[in-house]
This record gives sequence, structure tokens and C-alpha cells, in this order.
Amino acid sequence: MAGPRGTRDRADDSLLTLVGEVPELVRNLVVAEVDAARSWVSKTAKDYGIGAGWFVAALIVVFWSVPVFGTAAIAGLATVWPVWLSALVIGAAMLLVVAVLVLLGLARFRRASQRENPLTAAKEDIGIVREVRDEY
Repeated sequence: MAGPRGTRDRADDSLLTLVGEVPELVRNLVVAEVDAARSWVSKTAKDYGIGAGWFVAALIVVFWSVPVFGTAAIAGLATVWPVWLSALVIGAAMLLVVAVLVLLGLARFRRASQRENPLTAAKEDIGIVREVRDEY
């Protein structure tokens, strides 16, 4: 009789039938673990790559902030405010942009590091199999 997800009831199967199905079940488990590992690696690599991109963007903004302090800040706002105040306002705005970009990069790295590693699940499966093996 088939169960709700297409599985059949194995209560009436003989021991030899059940033992004969073990290699297929182990193969299915290994294939599922390898697929999970591939998925984890690709997602993690993508998140680390995007996070690194945000850090590169932050470094570019920091690099171009130096000329902004020297030219645009002084020239643009010096007509309204004192020279020192205009330079500080533009500099603070650029540092705010850098802080936002760094926070975006850190968020991606945290997201990547919190994802469950499928190798841990595989080790747990091996531990369960060893426990069952040791019992018999």
C-alpha cells in the first residue's frame, strides 16, 4: 500500500528484501548530500563574491573621497560657509556613503557564514550509520 508521498508500507517485507534495498538507500543519501554540498558552495561563493564587491565599491569611494576633500568641498561650499566647515560637511557625507557600503558588504558575509554547511549533515549521517553498525 502506498503512503501519502508515494512511499509504500514496508512492514510486511522480509528482512532480505529490506537488506537488499540498503545499497540503493545509501546511494540516494550520498547523491542528496553531494547535491546539497554543491548548492551550498555555489550560494556561499555568490554571497562572498557580492560581499567582496561591496567592499571594493567602498574602497573606490574612499579613494575618490580624498580629491573631494581637497577640491569640491572647498570650492562648492566655501561661498556659503567658511572653508573649513564646507570641507567637513562634504567629507562627512562621503564617509557616510563608505559606512553604508561597508555595512552592505558585512551583511553579505554574515549571510554566507550563517548558512548551514552540508558537510556537517554528512558527518551526522556517518555518525548515525556507525552507531547502528556498532549495535549489530
